[in-house]
Amino acid sequence: MTRVRRWLPGLLLVSPSIILIAVFVYGLLGWNFKLAMTDKHDEIAEIPGNFVGLENFTGIWSEERWGLSVRHAIVFTVVFVGGALVLGWLLAFLMEKGIRAESGFRAVYLFPMAVSFIATGVVWRWLMNSATGEQAVGLNRLFHYVGLDFLQWQWFRDPDWGMAAMAIPAIWQMSGYIMALFLAGFRGVPEELREAARVDGCSEWGVYRHVVLPMLRPVTLSALIILGHISLKVFDLVVAVSGKQIITDVPATFMWTAVYDSHDPAKGATIASYIVLSVAVFVVPYLIWDARKGKR
Repeated sequence: MTRVRRWLPGLLLVSPSIILIAVFVYGLLGWNFKLAMTDKHDEIAEIPGNFVGLENFTGIWSEERWGLSVRHAIVFTVVFVGGALVLGWLLAFLMEKGIRAESGFRAVYLFPMAVSFIATGVVWRWLMNSATGEQAVGLNRLFHYVGLDFLQWQWFRDPDWGMAAMAIPAIWQMSGYIMALFLAGFRGVPEELREAARVDGCSEWGVYRHVVLPMLRPVTLSALIILGHISLKVFDLVVAVSGKQIITDVPATFMWTAVYDSHDPAKGATIASYIVLSVAVFVVPYLIWDARKGKR
């Protein structure tokens, strides 16, 4: 009875959250995977689809649009994750040196994260307008004014690197948050370790290379997980900037058109399942690593 009295109040406190998560997260995930393994390709039909196993998961790879959306997602992920990590680390490195008005700069860098991806997309859609010459606006207009017309670009309308341009607004929005993570990591390195390295003859670069950077690995991993899962399920930013265009198609927009435009729930559920699995590739290894670290 003593043990029951210890854990029962806590269990009763969190049980509503457990029930809600079980029903509306894992329950709906299970329903989605079940729908993805049926032949219900018409949402109007009242009969449930017949079980077809993994047929939808394999068949979708024969569609050209699916392969294109996956390639776009990979390009976006690489540019976004790499750019946000590099820019966030650089900003944190500069802030760590103790500049004046540091709190003000922190607020400025973190402010974009308070803006939704929809609002960010609306602003950057104007900044990345593809018009050139006298009709140019946004960044292309700026390049025209300063005499750098060769820098004018089609931005997200470029058929080859349009998704790299699409990652620029996401980098702008998330780099401040990554800066805050790295700055906390920098400030968490004991000064005694730095002084000991300097006494041993390390240059300032050597101190960062052999002492500071190795201690930032957990922060870097956390930032990588956060950015990775955001990039793989990106939807609102893409729709706000370019709409549902094939040239900027990603799995999330393909899923939207499959369900609401083509009225194909099985295909939409299949794409959603792939998105969930791709996010799990980032999140699950991190959870396992964090659990083992906690035990140690």
